[in-house]
Amino acid sequence: MKRSAGILLWRRKRKEFEFFLVHPGGPFWRNRDAAAWTIPKGAIEPEEEPLAAARREFAEETGFAVDGDFLELGDFKQPGGKHVLVWALEGDCDAARLVSLEFEMEWPPRSGKRARFPEVDRGGWFGVAEARGKLLVGQRPMLDTFLKRMSKA
Repeated sequence: MKRSAGILLWRRKRKEFEFFLVHPGGPFWRNRDAAAWTIPKGAIEPEEEPLAAARREFAEETGFAVDGDFLELGDFKQPGGKHVLVWALEGDCDAARLVSLEFEMEWPPRSGKRARFPEVDRGGWFGVAEARGKLLVGQRPMLDTFLKRMSKA
């Protein structure tokens, strides 16, 4: 079973929740916006604690280190079968200062040429409705779980 870990970073602006989401880099995602954004997340390495993996992946994809009181949201099965363990964290960062690691792939396809692309090409803060529209469909339950938990707090 493939497992990943991620962090849903949130803040309050004018008593409303906002969420930090990232847009995947690379040519496949270049012209996609609706239902294309994600929380910063990635693979859990063998012998790695899931929260440590989530924190590492957040830093690799954004350039920002995160720390604080993490709220475990749960294990979310994605449409492709991967499981993502997710934590919420209240925090802030300047989306304009995002710096991501890169990956390499053949581009254009079947050209024999290699090109490098950022893992994520940008980040942004979004209110609840806008975040729901931007998030990949399989990640929307993460947002719903967070909102349910916060309504009971």
